[in-house]
Amino acid sequence: MSSVSYHISNLLEKMTSTDKDFRFMATNDLMLELQKDSIKLDEDSERKVVTMLLKLLEDKNGEVQNLAVKCLAPLVSKVKEPQVETMVDTLCSNMTSDKEQLRDISSMGLKTVIAELPLSSSGLSLTVSVCKKITSQLIGAVGKQEDVSVQLEALDILSDMLGRLSGALLSFHGSLLSSLLPQLTSSRMAVRKRSILALGHLVPCCSPALFSQLTEHLLTELSKGPPTSMTRTYIQCLATVSRQGGHRVGEHLEKLIPTVVKLTGVEDDELREYCFQAFEAFIRRCPKEMSPHVATVTQLCLEFMTFDPNYNYDDNEEVEDSMDIEDVLDEESADEYSDDDDMSWKVRRSSIKCLEALLGSRRDLLLSFYSSVCPALLARFKEREENVRADVFAAFSTLLRQTRAGSSPQGLVGPDPSGEEEPAVALLKKQVPMIVKVLHRQLKEKSIKSRQGCFCLLTELAHTLPGDLEQHIPALIPGIIFSLTDKSTSSTMRIDALCFFHVLLLSHPPQAFQPHMQVLLPPVVACVEDTFYKITSEALLVTQQLVRVMRPHGQTAARFDPKPYVREVFSATIKRLKATDIDQEVKERAISCMGHMVCHLGDHLGAELQGVLAIFLERLKNEITRLTAVRTITLIAASPLKVDLSSILAEALSVLGSFLRKNQRALKLGTLACLTALVTHHGAGIKPATLEPVMSELPALVDESDMHVSQVSVTLLTCMAGACPASLAKISSSVLPGVFRLVHSPLLQGSALVAILDFLQALVQSRTSNLGYSQLVKSLTEPFHSSRADGSVLHRQSFHSVARCVAALSSASPNDSSATVAGLLQEVKNPGSPESARVLALLCVGEVGRSGSLGASKEVQGVILEAFSSTSEEVKTAASCALGSMAVGSLNDYLPFLLKEISAQPRRQYLLLHSLKEVISACPASSLSPHVESVWALLVQNSECPEEGTRNLVAECLGKLTLVNPKQLLPRLKQQLKAGSPLARSTVVTAIKFTIVDHPAPVDSLLKDCIGDFLKTLQDDDINVRRVALVMFNSAAHNKPSLIRGLLATVLPHLYKETQIRKDLIREVEMGPFKHTVDDGLDVRKAAFECMYTLLDGCLDGLDVLHFLDHVEEGLKDHYDIRMLTFLMLARLVSLCPAAVLQRLDRLVEPLKATCTTKVKAGSVKQEFEKQEELRRSAMRAVAALLAVPEVARSPSMTDFAHQIRSNADMASIYQSIQGGEGGGAAPSESMDMS
Repeated sequence: MSSVSYHISNLLEKMTSTDKDFRFMATNDLMLELQKDSIKLDEDSERKVVTMLLKLLEDKNGEVQNLAVKCLAPLVSKVKEPQVETMVDTLCSNMTSDKEQLRDISSMGLKTVIAELPLSSSGLSLTVSVCKKITSQLIGAVGKQEDVSVQLEALDILSDMLGRLSGALLSFHGSLLSSLLPQLTSSRMAVRKRSILALGHLVPCCSPALFSQLTEHLLTELSKGPPTSMTRTYIQCLATVSRQGGHRVGEHLEKLIPTVVKLTGVEDDELREYCFQAFEAFIRRCPKEMSPHVATVTQLCLEFMTFDPNYNYDDNEEVEDSMDIEDVLDEESADEYSDDDDMSWKVRRSSIKCLEALLGSRRDLLLSFYSSVCPALLARFKEREENVRADVFAAFSTLLRQTRAGSSPQGLVGPDPSGEEEPAVALLKKQVPMIVKVLHRQLKEKSIKSRQGCFCLLTELAHTLPGDLEQHIPALIPGIIFSLTDKSTSSTMRIDALCFFHVLLLSHPPQAFQPHMQVLLPPVVACVEDTFYKITSEALLVTQQLVRVMRPHGQTAARFDPKPYVREVFSATIKRLKATDIDQEVKERAISCMGHMVCHLGDHLGAELQGVLAIFLERLKNEITRLTAVRTITLIAASPLKVDLSSILAEALSVLGSFLRKNQRALKLGTLACLTALVTHHGAGIKPATLEPVMSELPALVDESDMHVSQVSVTLLTCMAGACPASLAKISSSVLPGVFRLVHSPLLQGSALVAILDFLQALVQSRTSNLGYSQLVKSLTEPFHSSRADGSVLHRQSFHSVARCVAALSSASPNDSSATVAGLLQEVKNPGSPESARVLALLCVGEVGRSGSLGASKEVQGVILEAFSSTSEEVKTAASCALGSMAVGSLNDYLPFLLKEISAQPRRQYLLLHSLKEVISACPASSLSPHVESVWALLVQNSECPEEGTRNLVAECLGKLTLVNPKQLLPRLKQQLKAGSPLARSTVVTAIKFTIVDHPAPVDSLLKDCIGDFLKTLQDDDINVRRVALVMFNSAAHNKPSLIRGLLATVLPHLYKETQIRKDLIREVEMGPFKHTVDDGLDVRKAAFECMYTLLDGCLDGLDVLHFLDHVEEGLKDHYDIRMLTFLMLARLVSLCPAAVLQRLDRLVEPLKATCTTKVKAGSVKQEFEKQEELRRSAMRAVAALLAVPEVARSPSMTDFAHQIRSNADMASIYQSIQGGEGGGAAPSESMDMS
């Protein structure tokens, strides 16, 4: 006998002892043994342990019984199937025993066993067979009417089991339903309630037929007009079913709604409450199907939210007086009438919650809500029942959040250039005086819950309408002060009041608060000195803003004198700043608050100032507070008060230099910003030697691995070159090589490049380092003259970067530039120089000429034209760039020449059009205006060019030229649309794509009026025109969704039509002995699906998601490229509108499963394997996103697929890698490139 068996048989022996303590200890030891992972039991021990534990469940001692139940949990996973079945059989038969204690302990045991049954595919067979055993026994127990407590326990266990393992019981769903439905008519309320719970757990997984059977049953029963108590049960069941069953209720709504509406007329408060709960569930779960009924439900909610038959609200304004009278009355009349009998508040609360669901799910009806719901909610702010009032506030907050969601700049054309505001925002502004009037009374009420609701609502209001509460601030201040000073106020109440005050200070101008400083400051300072750290922390934030209010930067004449308040604020803050034994958050906020004091009021601190700076230096050296201290010193350094930092400057620079070595990115960036501020504002007081520790760390930071840190480092160097140039003496051996490496990096662009240009100009102008203009130019261009040792090729981007650097140096040192240009031209002419050097020289000439310094030099013109005839494509392209740049610099000299060449030289047309594009893109509208007509005529003439590349260039030029004078040129494009051939039409539509820019522009309002005409080309006969129309639509949806939102209803049908596979566009091509299928419609379909993907971002509220999903479903079975797209779309849809995806889940699973399980034929080429692998990964990302939604577990087909993935090693490894390496499923790492 093994040692484990021996040990366990010893324990079993002790369990039979007559001494209860022996039995207790032995059972406890057994439990500890069973919890060890390593324990393995042989068959005999298993049987003995199970028998003994079941016997102990009947022990006379309650503690031993409880321990025995606890042992069952670890035992389930340690014993084989027959033993688990024995346990379950015994527990089930004990459930129906006469002894109440045994029944209770057995039902606990069953619940324990159910909670431990394995869900993994390996243990599924055990789970299913055990569940079937339990279910058949429980169905019997539920049917027994004699003993209610047995019934209740059985229903309870059923609920548990269905909640966790509903999918495993599919075969029992029918019998479960037929045994549960009769229980809804039980005479006992508790039985009815538990049956409803069990039905709720059954609904998500049952088949559609069963679901219909259940709803039909409820409808039939309701139509018989049962007694009110039964009607309540059925309606409650209906609400639970729709909450749990979600979208499935949608198809039955037409029959359900009239029934529920009718029942709201019955004079029974609880029934009405359940009716509104049902409405709320319908609205949240099936917003689309509820659309026709919204008006009816809104009307009912508005009617019943004021339903208070036992109370008369005074209509006069003397509410404040009546409050006190009411308290007296309450005491007197307590005997006559009790509020406990009044259930009308439940009706009011449920109707308001239903309204909140409406407000939250139907943003499209926002404007009508403002006319119907908003005034009604405002009128209910006077609600007498505290809980209901809290719900009124919550509903109104939802309305505010919806308004904010619509007016936020994202997805719109930024702040509308025409200055129009959202209509909903305008409607809300009109209501502000009324809202404040009602709330300012409530802010002084005794009820804490009410005041918290008020502050939450006011915070939402301040976020939604920043700045619009300005004239109401005097009305709100007493309420804030009351909550901060009232002795009975809880700490959370104070925190809420401080949070609201902070938002108010941030969103309104300082002048609004200055007159009230005398009353505002003392309570806030008192909160800073509070013993609870959270209150102190919030109060310091508020104090920081109040300091800003006392003396805002940029205020010229001092209309407000901060002097009387400085001492008070300072003494409270310095106490917190000096303390070291306080919460981290308080430490940080005290540093920040004192920093603001020094920054805004430093000249009032006198002798205290140096002491404060010394503390900042200490905090800078402390690892925990250093980041906050860095940010604070940055703030002080840039202060207009020119605070004297000389006492800490040298030491601070040395400490800051050491931070540049640290591996914490936020600290590096903060330190660089701090150093830049110090050098810029206090450069005169910095000795070059004190900057040594900083200079020694900078070379490591200028590196392409982190472009942003590099950019900030180069900006710091630029400031040094201007403020303390002596510190850059040794730069050539330290930082400069890194800067040059960066210039030659393919990653350099945008703001990082601009920072380097500024630095090089500052370096030449400071004339400090031993590196002059010519050495810098030489270092920049050297790599292009020699072939590189490592054989690598210079990236195209680095040519453009170097050209811009050379041009920047030339403009900083105009005396040297003519010699440079002469050298560059020599380089281009010299046939012996390497191609890279000639390309660079051309680009440099162009960039130097862009500033207009070269004028109309015939020599330059000749050299560039000659380069057009070069045999090298790179040189030709560089020549076209150079010509464009030169023309930007001297438009009148070059543009006529360029236009003449385009007409005269058809073979060079493509290159010359590139130059023209550069001119149109880079020149300001004012200088281009005189030439518009000639350029336009030339472009229109070439708009039907058969060569697609040239045509696209013409389109881009046309689009960008239209932006110069949209009023005149947009109508002309419209004319072209009617006149031209298919090629001309495609050019015009592509041109419109280039008029849609991603920032506000004058063309927007004109485009909005006529883009519909251009989108009519989606119905064009020519397939290419339809494709470019889709590309243009995609660009509009991506960059300016507001242009097309109003047209979605007309455009979407044509868009969806293009997603369908057309047989007439598929043809077979013979390639030798093989036949190859070509699909000419693929590009159009791809463009259509790309549009659909883009619409999810900016125009989701304009889409009928279920209709949209029909087409996504088709795409899941299409060509490789389109499937990749639709997998992305599906993952996106899961996060945006999970409810709709769940509705279609069963139809979507099949194509996903097909993709994940497809195998490539054995003899296929490598690309086929790679393609299939990529498809499977993409499909698996969509699956992972689906599985992240909790409700998906209720779908049998999806659960089945999830088991399949887990049991197949290949699929499981793909799933694991996606979950682990690519940031989880819900947000797929791949996202489409949207140009």
